[in-house]
Amino acid sequence: MSAVTLRSLTKRYGSAETLAVDDLSLDIAEGEFVTLLGPSGCGKTTTLRCLAGLEIPTSGEIEIGGRTVFSYESSQFVPPEKRAIGMVFQSYALWPHMTVAQTVGYPLKLARTPSSERRQRVDEMLERVHLQARADDLAVSLSGGQQQRVALARAMANRSSLVLFDEPLSNLDVKLRHSMRTQIRELHDDLGTTSVYVTHDQEEAIALADRVVVMNAGQIEQVGTPRELYANPRNAFVADFMGFQNILPARVVTISAKTAVVELDDIGARIEMVMQNEHAPGDRVLVAFRASHVEIVPDDSPSEGVIAGRIRHITYLGMSLRVLVDTARGPVRAQIDERDFGRYSTDDLRTGREIALAISPSQLVGLPSPGDADHSDPVSSTVTTRVPA
Repeated sequence: MSAVTLRSLTKRYGSAETLAVDDLSLDIAEGEFVTLLGPSGCGKTTTLRCLAGLEIPTSGEIEIGGRTVFSYESSQFVPPEKRAIGMVFQSYALWPHMTVAQTVGYPLKLARTPSSERRQRVDEMLERVHLQARADDLAVSLSGGQQQRVALARAMANRSSLVLFDEPLSNLDVKLRHSMRTQIRELHDDLGTTSVYVTHDQEEAIALADRVVVMNAGQIEQVGTPRELYANPRNAFVADFMGFQNILPARVVTISAKTAVVELDDIGARIEMVMQNEHAPGDRVLVAFRASHVEIVPDDSPSEGVIAGRIRHITYLGMSLRVLVDTARGPVRAQIDERDFGRYSTDDLRTGREIALAISPSQLVGLPSPGDADHSDPVSSTVTTRVPA
């Protein structure tokens, strides 16, 4: 039995019938940690709020632990307080007049848990989030990271089998986000809960989840383990969101076994790549690759399999260099790790320098092309380009 089942879930807003969630179906197993990943407006938070009972879906069905909590056909709707779930909000949602201990114990008080057991559970949760010493302080007097730990303890104090997270770390600095996501995953594992976590941060999604659900325009684009989505995105939208900084249009030239030679549009460069989908010569594809998989090679390297370009900009990031290279087709992003800095002289890496780029065939991913127009950019209408180097 699935811990959570969503069937044909649809949510519309307003007189304009804005479609926020579009016929979404998903099964989440008991004890699984699932992240809903996508840009603002993709429907991930609305899906979570429907699951929590904070929004009433337009149609569809929701089951939690085998119990129907919403059904359009049978006109069922179980209110949030009767769904036996915990929820951690982005804004912490702490009460200004309550101490830390009172805040964590409030769900237990509502559930009429005996006072002795309530104190025991509050002490246990505060120990887990390392806030025993702050039990009698007002919750809102704590730092942002401590407040989020209070919210986390409150959500889990009632030992709910399902805990929902609505971008809980987005207000924290980078160091706190890293430590908090470790704590969230450890609590999930220790308490054996089922967790559904909303985020727009692909690194966060990969670090936390057993499975990632990539959403776009109210629909699911792809579901898989972090490794599956990281290595084998289904389309350009997923590839971009999973950190493929380069997505270029191309045409298949030849096919042999599991590899193909493709020609990049306007660049003329032919490169070999491993094909994950069936294609035929003449097919249009997109070629996706990460900046970290691009190697800068001598500019007199054989033209077969390399991309010629000119360095536009270099950004020093401490442990790496980001190099933005202008090519005939547009910008390509490369990354040089700190351990490889010594391979390049100052003259090798300077603005305006003509260089050549190479990528291993095994690190190229072939994606379906959304259009066949020879001189249009099929990526621009599908992918939001990330911050350049």
